[in-house]
Amino acid sequence: MEHAQTSPDPRDEGNTAQAPPARPARRGRRTALLIAGAAALGILGGTVAGYAVQYHRPPTPLPPLAQLKLVTPKALAPDAATTRDSINANRRHKTDGDLTALLVEAPAGAKVLGRGYETLDVFSLQFEEPDKALGGFAEDGVRRIAATGWVQDDRVFVDIRLIQFRDRVGADAYQQAQASVMPTREYAGNPGVPIPGAHADLAHVWVNSRAETEPGYHPVRGARAVARRGDIVMEIDYFDNRGRIAEGDVVDLAKRQLERM
Repeated sequence: MEHAQTSPDPRDEGNTAQAPPARPARRGRRTALLIAGAAALGILGGTVAGYAVQYHRPPTPLPPLAQLKLVTPKALAPDAATTRDSINANRRHKTDGDLTALLVEAPAGAKVLGRGYETLDVFSLQFEEPDKALGGFAEDGVRRIAATGWVQDDRVFVDIRLIQFRDRVGADAYQQAQASVMPTREYAGNPGVPIPGAHADLAHVWVNSRAETEPGYHPVRGARAVARRGDIVMEIDYFDNRGRIAEGDVVDLAKRQLERM
């Protein structure tokens, strides 16, 4: 199903705030990584030399097995309860199932604005150049986007997305592109902080150094978390229409979402 926009204009809540700023623009399409041929030839040369030495040596007998009779589970015949998922249970990863099940739940008392799958064209509309974003995402291999959003106490607006790519290369390119622009003055304007329990280069939180102001409205301050785990990029957009954000609240939310993944 198509997930509805989860970033309502905070000004709709009693004209108390201005709209959230646009999310960072995607920095371009990924480039292919080239493997040096010299390194491959070096490995090949060592392998050939090793065979040449071993060819003239007598074979070395193998040691006996520590357990002569290995215990293996008995194969069961399929029945009415057998599914494709149960047959492939040992080969499946939890991110191969329902991606929306990995989204954190909204806090008690929050108004959920939407939860489900978001189409690629809707997601692309949130970028400065939607047409280019849509083409870039298609080329980079975005598989699906699970999203949820909520508003709490008429002042805190949260959007969470899990963007799954066909492979880690596409996910890494997107995460690195987003992380590279966040410290600039146009966006957060500071280096941010790493998310505990994750690699600092792959998981970060930024709280904007300054709030967005407009005459007649309360100041709006934004925060953002971007992290990659495998082929999935987690994004959290967090806004407060009173201009005050506790960094620890955003870090805690990002940490809980990463743990679900």
